[in-house]
Amino acid sequence: MSDSAILAIAGLDAFYGEVQVLFGLDLALERGEVLCLLGRNGAGKTTTLKAIMGLVPAAAGSIRLEGRDLAGLPAHEVPKAGIAYVPQGRRLFADMTVAENIEIGLMARGKGASVREAVLDLFPLLRERLKQRSGTLSGGEQQMLAMARALCLEPKVMLLDEPTEGLMPSMIAKIRETVAKLREQGVSTILVEQRVDAVLPVADRVAFIENGRNRETVGVEVLRADPSAVKRYVGVG
Repeated sequence: MSDSAILAIAGLDAFYGEVQVLFGLDLALERGEVLCLLGRNGAGKTTTLKAIMGLVPAAAGSIRLEGRDLAGLPAHEVPKAGIAYVPQGRRLFADMTVAENIEIGLMARGKGASVREAVLDLFPLLRERLKQRSGTLSGGEQQMLAMARALCLEPKVMLLDEPTEGLMPSMIAKIRETVAKLREQGVSTILVEQRVDAVLPVADRVAFIENGRNRETVGVEVLRADPSAVKRYVGVG
């Protein structure tokens, strides 16, 4: 495990009821990098994110953010420690406006107008939609709003679960651009994706998750030169 990692997971076991889903999982997220988790459905990618957030209890192992062990921390305390999570499906308040959804993010951490403006600078399209009900936004706009709300926490680490799922290519490009901008701002990101082509332009490294274990972590350049690992762990060429 790297000493420079901002987030380090070691020997993580996790269960859904009696069923074990993660088996001694090790993972390291370096400062300012985008790490992608790739693997087949049911491999344990989403469970890894939920375990980091305390939504699935860690039965064994450690989850350290800048050296502080978060395992066992109540789920509502994890965002305060500096980790933001955008789950699959976005989970917005559909009857609330864009502005109201963002306000909820700000209140969660007691942040003010300067944070709101910085977040909206990342998503200029949302500025034009502040009075619009979030349930009437397009899928891509909803994904932007979910990310904007999470960024109101000013996180050190961002967890994104399939942010490009079901989006048009133009919106996928915008999400990629945002992830790249977050990296420039020093935010470290773990990105769960199914599609390799959505990952390669933005990730620094890829961790292949299989049967609840991290089988291999490789740099994106290595993967471009030899994509055989993708076929081995994900089942596509």
